[in-house]
Amino acid sequence: MNESPVTVGGHGPVWTPDQPLVSIHDVHKSFGKLEVLKGVSLDVMQGEVICIIGPSGSGKSTLIRCVNALNDIQKGSIRVEGIEVNDPGLDKLALRKKVGMVFQQYNLFPHKTALQNIMMAPIKVLKLDKAEARQRAVTLLDKVRLEGKEDSYPGELSGGQQQRVAIARSLAMNPKVMLFDEVTAALDPETVKEVLVTIKDLAAEGMTCILVTHEMGFAREVADHIYFTDRGVIVEHGPPATFFDKASDPRTREFLGQIL
Repeated sequence: MNESPVTVGGHGPVWTPDQPLVSIHDVHKSFGKLEVLKGVSLDVMQGEVICIIGPSGSGKSTLIRCVNALNDIQKGSIRVEGIEVNDPGLDKLALRKKVGMVFQQYNLFPHKTALQNIMMAPIKVLKLDKAEARQRAVTLLDKVRLEGKEDSYPGELSGGQQQRVAIARSLAMNPKVMLFDEVTAALDPETVKEVLVTIKDLAAEGMTCILVTHEMGFAREVADHIYFTDRGVIVEHGPPATFFDKASDPRTREFLGQIL
């Protein structure tokens, strides 16, 4: 069990790299009478890539939406670099500067170009001047292999290209951890690969990533650790080689048998 972060002079917790960057402990979440998360715990160290897999309705997306406070929780603790997400006095803006999130739907502004979509948050939230925000956006479009698309509007881009703009937009805030919620689920098979390559590049550069995904080959290739959830609990977890080849729980084996 990791010790709680040290508090210094009333300025809040001081996180150190030997502690988990994201620590989820005994998290419970209900929507009305439906209990979706029933005591989930997991730790993510800086630079780790974690994949969460499981059947629809098993609580995967709800869990990562709790990490950046899009969903509140009824019980438990979630800490991101020492910030307690379940604190009633949480500064959500401070949290979301640390936590980037990319959704299944791209949520780009249709009347703004790719470049403008990426520049908006750094200008409005980080208070960057336009020239610096523009340079950052151009660099990020290059990173996600969309050089030359700066002035394209979302409607002129494929689904995979729009999703890569969405990834660049999240990266523009310089997050400490990236959350990916089934980001390839709405894409056609041809464009899935280009998005996965982009995420793979991020992981190789050391970005801490938590992914909810149905792409098992990708999970096997990039994840440091895989968690299988079912009915609101973590049934089994382990490194990819152990998880895919030596799963011990019958429910895990059944699930893998259906999709592999």
